[in-house]
Amino acid sequence: MTPLTSQVAGELAEPVDPRVTAMAAAIAARYGAAAQAVLFYGSCLRERQLDGLMLDFYLIVSSYPAAYGKRWLASANRLIPPNVFPFEHDGLAAKYAVLSVADFARLNSSATRNVSVWARFAQPSRLVWSANELARRDIVAKVAGAIPALLQAARPMLPDSLDSLEVWRRAFALTYAAELRAERGTRAASVVDLDPDRYRALTPRALLAAGLPATVTRAGIIHFLEPMTDEERAAGERAWARRRREGKLLTLVRLAKASATFAGGIDYLAWKINRHAGTRIAIRPWQRRFPILGAITLLPRLLRRGAVR
Repeated sequence: MTPLTSQVAGELAEPVDPRVTAMAAAIAARYGAAAQAVLFYGSCLRERQLDGLMLDFYLIVSSYPAAYGKRWLASANRLIPPNVFPFEHDGLAAKYAVLSVADFARLNSSATRNVSVWARFAQPSRLVWSANELARRDIVAKVAGAIPALLQAARPMLPDSLDSLEVWRRAFALTYAAELRAERGTRAASVVDLDPDRYRALTPRALLAAGLPATVTRAGIIHFLEPMTDEERAAGERAWARRRREGKLLTLVRLAKASATFAGGIDYLAWKINRHAGTRIAIRPWQRRFPILGAITLLPRLLRRGAVR
């Protein structure tokens, strides 16, 4: 293992609430031999709070045809990954996203402009169920790929010297801006500030894995040894502008698709926006009946209020 992969492996193996492990096993059981791994991530992990909230999981499957009995679900997952489903177990509520092993590898790497997977798995997660030891090792390696992908994408937008925690704050801020998000503008910084020791320890190993030569002082100041040129910074600006355009559009497409797989999805959307943005959105009966149209009619008002960005 590389130093980064070793650190990620240890982090993924850290214990969680037994109810999380039980829920992960129940999700995997739905998919039989197709299930390879279940990862737990998100605000419930960071804040160590489960009751009254919705837990977030990723289910990794061997392939979409093997995972689904219905061909249209496999096609939807392949064309616009991931599919998202609600789940309840032992009094807890969750949603889980389904990705194939191949898509999980691709979306955790610089092979894609889309930030939605590598931005999430550059943050802490836990491997709470795996089919076997080979599957566990494979998932560890793929999760470790998310961190270099994040730093490589962010580098043109960073100064040549800055505090190590500021690297992560700025990198996550870029990814949050590349999706339609209900969180407040300080959310990206709070992700780092909840666990600063994790990101300080991660920094030298992550820079090495990302191929970004740098020195890190005892005070935690990073000095990149290869300064960015004006042309590289301009290219970085264009790349992130494209990520923002594509990412926000893709978020809308995924929300529309989720209305077919996620019962009560529009109510969940309203709950999440109210929780993170401090709004008081109330869903009307007709919006539940026609969730895609309901979400479309909500969007302009939410954008004007700054509830989503």
